[in-house]
Amino acid sequence: MECGPLSLISPDFLLPIWEEHRDAITAPVRAFDFPAFGQSFTDQAYQMGVINLSKDSSYRESLSLSVEQAVRRGKRMALDGCSIIDIGAESTGVGTARVNADGQNSILLPVIRELAAEKILVSVDTYLPDVVEASLEAGAGVVNLTGRNDDPAFYRMIAKHDAGVILCYTPGKHGRSEVDPPTRDELIEAQMDYLRRAAEIAAAAGVERIWVDPGMGIGYYHALPDGPRRIRHQVENTLQAFRFRTLGWPVCITMASPVAMFGEEVRSAETCFATLAMLSKVNLIRSHEAGRVQPVLDTQDIRLDLA
Repeated sequence: MECGPLSLISPDFLLPIWEEHRDAITAPVRAFDFPAFGQSFTDQAYQMGVINLSKDSSYRESLSLSVEQAVRRGKRMALDGCSIIDIGAESTGVGTARVNADGQNSILLPVIRELAAEKILVSVDTYLPDVVEASLEAGAGVVNLTGRNDDPAFYRMIAKHDAGVILCYTPGKHGRSEVDPPTRDELIEAQMDYLRRAAEIAAAAGVERIWVDPGMGIGYYHALPDGPRRIRHQVENTLQAFRFRTLGWPVCITMASPVAMFGEEVRSAETCFATLAMLSKVNLIRSHEAGRVQPVLDTQDIRLDLA
């Protein structure tokens, strides 16, 4: 009997991968705390809610154009269940404006100070060392590093502030480089090699709180315009994210929102991808739709031994 094309979201695709990489599914990952913010991270899924401060952001619902709007959104997402609030001041979209360190700091720092004063754990999304340093001084507890940095002194600065770092794979120097990615067959190996090396450098410099993020297209969406190839990449990368557990650190993934697939219902896309991420034992789910995504994470509380 002839079979149709193999679907990614099916046992026919998933079972062979799970069987081949069974050890990765059960690989232990580090647990750690942020005592100053009352947050603990164990081997389960947590949500990181996004605030975009750049007018170029393609996800309009996460956009905040004033300090007041951003702080209000951050507080709301914390109430919705987010353990971390991720704030960025520069879009990684193709053709969007670059923002230098002074420009990013002028937008980011007032928001970070107010949210940190409320004991909300804030992550700063940047690849610029000057922005990282200023944000940590302002009270950020996590650096969402969307670029490559091999300088041990950079990570010692993060460790000095007792902060954490999300190491994000980009094929080029940072998320704005627009370097073509490796081929589909080579991508996971390239992601794994970079994240292993970066985690070793960060840990050797004293950073004790690390997530690894395979990148989900940051820095190479110019080569994957919204459509079937990008959607395949997003689904496949999410479903294979569990393989990065072998690095020994928790895994972070940004939820995809493909307009080409979801159309007018695009705001429900991240709920779909959060379900896939849970199947892949992702530990930190970066989302623009906190209220829609959190119920998916809450299914972790449903136990088989319930009466």
